[in-house]
Amino acid sequence: MSHAPRHREEVRKHRVIRVALVTLSAVLVVALTAGFFVYRHLEGNIEALDITDQLGDDRPQEIIQKDVEHKPLNILLLGSDTREGQSGHIGGDTPGLSDTTILLHLSAKRDRAYGVSIPRDLMIERPECERKDGSGADPGGLDQFNAAYAIGGPACTIKTVEAMSDVRINHFVVVDFNGFRSMVDALDGVPVCVPEEVNDDIGKIYLPAGSYEVKGQQALSYVRLRHGLSENGDIGRMKRQQTFLASMANKAISAGTLANPVRLYNFLDAATKSLTTDPGLASLKDLGGLAKQLQDIGLDKIQFLSIPFETYEPDPNRLALAPQADAIWDRLRHDDELSKRQSLGITTAAQDPSSVAEGDKGGQGGQGGQGGQGGTGSGTTKQDQRDEAARAAAAEANGLCA
Repeated sequence: MSHAPRHREEVRKHRVIRVALVTLSAVLVVALTAGFFVYRHLEGNIEALDITDQLGDDRPQEIIQKDVEHKPLNILLLGSDTREGQSGHIGGDTPGLSDTTILLHLSAKRDRAYGVSIPRDLMIERPECERKDGSGADPGGLDQFNAAYAIGGPACTIKTVEAMSDVRINHFVVVDFNGFRSMVDALDGVPVCVPEEVNDDIGKIYLPAGSYEVKGQQALSYVRLRHGLSENGDIGRMKRQQTFLASMANKAISAGTLANPVRLYNFLDAATKSLTTDPGLASLKDLGGLAKQLQDIGLDKIQFLSIPFETYEPDPNRLALAPQADAIWDRLRHDDELSKRQSLGITTAAQDPSSVAEGDKGGQGGQGGQGGQGGTGSGTTKQDQRDEAARAAAAEANGLCA
């Protein structure tokens, strides 16, 4: 009895297996090689800026909890319009102002994150800072908050925030607004709700009314809009920026982005090209670890609010910290959860941007736990009605959908 057919069949099977293994190995080599070059490319996009020497030694102390894996993190997020002379420069020929400043606090247990907006028009005592043009030290003094970035860049802004809050800043991230457009495009748009048509001839911004997704210049126009939508200029814009960032975080963390390799790569490429950070965050490993921690916290626990403020008496066009701000800084400093009253006006990353319930009036003297907007939540029908009326009024004042 001949065994040749069986032998030939076994040889053919082994040949097929060898071919499959060789093919698989080749695919893995290509994938790993491509992954290496992708990693190196993304890593090379990030610009690191070491400002340690400019911060000095006289800084707030960190409060580190025992028996907790992580320490609380405070990251200063800065939106910069410093790209003078480039096509599409959104700030004109400015000295490089920080148009958006958010203090992002991650709790030690990584069970909550607060993004606290600081108004650009806030009048503060700025400490002495090294000028970013290398011309020596600026003596500081009473000034508008966003002047700190124009004078001394991220280092001066951090010194200013630490001086007024006594909260230690661990890291900083500067996002170029031109790169911001690419990040939104990589997500294939971010949902917004515009309560009424915008025809802003001053800023050359035109937006239709309704709920839709914005991309490119339209997205940038939405977050930069100061006129024609809200009653309160920069204050309304700050609240809309919080809502937009919450919506953007929702889109970026959603399964549709994380499970789509092309979209995820495009987003990471755009994001890393837009970033300048301290060396402690200037790697994909560090940024990826931070993103993973935010994802684990959960969208409903990533919350945005504004530091309480009031009118600056010498100039009604400027703002001052309200007395209630001290309690917010204290909570962040000690890594404590905000109280129910302090949480009025919070926007979460899980919220639907087409129905944003603002708990504060967003105006002078009524911000985030200031002025008692929304009452005490007593549960009475009249109180509920007052709360709803306050939320609707705040949404209208800030140019948001009620």
